[in-house]
Amino acid sequence: MYFYNNFVYSLMDFTSILLIAIGLSMDSLAVSISQGVCSKKLQVSQALLLAVIFGFFQGAMPLLGYSIGQLFADVIRSVDHWIAFVILLLIGIKMIIESIKKSKQKDNYGCEEECTEENFRLRYLTVLAVATSIDAMATGLIFTAYPAMILPAVLIIAATTFVFSLLGVKLGHKFGSRFKFNFEILGGIVLIFIGVKILLEHLTAI
Repeated sequence: MYFYNNFVYSLMDFTSILLIAIGLSMDSLAVSISQGVCSKKLQVSQALLLAVIFGFFQGAMPLLGYSIGQLFADVIRSVDHWIAFVILLLIGIKMIIESIKKSKQKDNYGCEEECTEENFRLRYLTVLAVATSIDAMATGLIFTAYPAMILPAVLIIAATTFVFSLLGVKLGHKFGSRFKFNFEILGGIVLIFIGVKILLEHLTAI
């Protein structure tokens, strides 16, 4: 029974991290689709470069947030469940609000002009990657109380973003502006759900 409980607990941890990773990657997915829509001739090397850069920054930001959180580890551990709830709630709400604002301004994946090679240069993609991953820095604070989970979390977040970004740019290129779905709202809902789940699990365990 002891080993079974540990296995279930580990599985729940993995599931939560994976859902957080999916939620965080929705911004990158939306931007990747936009890049694919604007590109008439998409090269495999361009798609891979975008996915690698987006995955790297999405994974690195939580690690940076975790490192900062270590300075306040003793304080954070006592209220870690509330911190996780508030951070995921705020990021989720922010994603939903920003996505609604964007959808009112223009079509989600429409673009005014065709992408040039500059849109797939390292500098330009880095700017996009930082812009879409900056919120992920705050999630690093969640793992301050669970140092053994931070590296698996970073790898899962990075890998998930890589896959979604690669898929997004391919989908955008193949289907163009016909491909419309508000992934950012979905990501926001997922993050809010995980935040509530973490809080309820802690409160019911007391």
